[in-house]
Amino acid sequence: MSDTGFTIKVASSIEAIGRDNWDLCANPMRAWPQQDRGGAASSDGELAAPDPAAEHFNPFIAYDFLHALEASGCVGQRSGWTPLHLVAERPDGRLAGIMPAYGKTHSQGEYVFDWGWADAYERAGGRYYPKLQVSVPFTPATGRRILVRPGEDREEVSAALVAGAKATLRSIGGSSIHTTFIGHDDWRWLGGQGFLQRTDQQFHWINEGYGSFEDFLAALASRKRKTIKRERRDALANGITIEHLTGDAITREAWDAFYSFYTDTGSRKWGRPYLNRKFYALIGETMAEHVLLVMARRDGRYIAGAINFIGSDTLYGRNWGCIEDHPFLHFEVCYHQAIDFAITRGLKRVEAGAQGEHKLARGYRPVTTYSAHYIADPGLRRAIDDYLAHERAQVAANHEALDEAAPFKKG
Repeated sequence: MSDTGFTIKVASSIEAIGRDNWDLCANPMRAWPQQDRGGAASSDGELAAPDPAAEHFNPFIAYDFLHALEASGCVGQRSGWTPLHLVAERPDGRLAGIMPAYGKTHSQGEYVFDWGWADAYERAGGRYYPKLQVSVPFTPATGRRILVRPGEDREEVSAALVAGAKATLRSIGGSSIHTTFIGHDDWRWLGGQGFLQRTDQQFHWINEGYGSFEDFLAALASRKRKTIKRERRDALANGITIEHLTGDAITREAWDAFYSFYTDTGSRKWGRPYLNRKFYALIGETMAEHVLLVMARRDGRYIAGAINFIGSDTLYGRNWGCIEDHPFLHFEVCYHQAIDFAITRGLKRVEAGAQGEHKLARGYRPVTTYSAHYIADPGLRRAIDDYLAHERAQVAANHEALDEAAPFKKG
């Protein structure tokens, strides 16, 4: 029992927690029976509304996604990602909250880079690894990282889990805790718990109630609108056709083709792709209804493709690859087709992953992303705190400049 009034346990696998328990905290609107979705029983037996953020289904914090990472060996084993999931329980054993966490022996697959911090600390005689990573591996998409069961006091459970994370850090002899791609509210709250605040930038497409892709184009400046129309036309020259595949429509042929594209691109970008074919096989078995494959065909065979994950209000673009190079095909498959799908489904936004100022010209807007970092060593903490103050100012200035350069009609 901790001094928070909760028992904090560390699970070495997500299976040890179980799908029902995990999804009750992570995506309760999907975990509850339909008739119970207005709230969940609190400790005094009354119904309490869930955390509003939990009402939105996020595929990346779902049990099936994280379990596929572990079961496929992409996480665990010798990957450098050791599951150390934190579980908060009431004195009667009732589950109160979960924090997805991993012991890390490197800084790969995170998309919020701290290699400079590690290098400086180790040159000064410190030991930066292991560290504790609170995140979704290999996934630069914003979502909740402190998963509180509906009906529980969110701040109380969150404080217990953070205290448990700090205790776990001490037990593994680690240097730091990194909570990445979190919401703004959690970012501010963690700042009050001794975490340093960091910002970065992505590009998201925002649905302003468009009824069609043409409606979206009408909101752009004339020159930008003509450019996108030309790109889309040229991308599909040479007899290329596009398919949207989701659910049972995703065949083994499509999965195999997409994986070959992904490994080719990943090998050229990173040296070794993070995800293996078994991971995608498991996703195909358990989450196909939440997957959109955008596949390009030419002469009867697939030549390019991109995988997206479908949330309740967001389409998340993830990986892309091709075996033939065609002008603008990347933009068509990854960005324009994602907008088409989002409009058709009535989704509010498309998150197109990390980096890429080229997305701005395609109607994607600069969006600030957030992470929070607990640094145990006071000297290292002071140095990083100073660095982050300058970095936040630079990110804010860059955001303002990019927002001004957006292709939309002024006024």
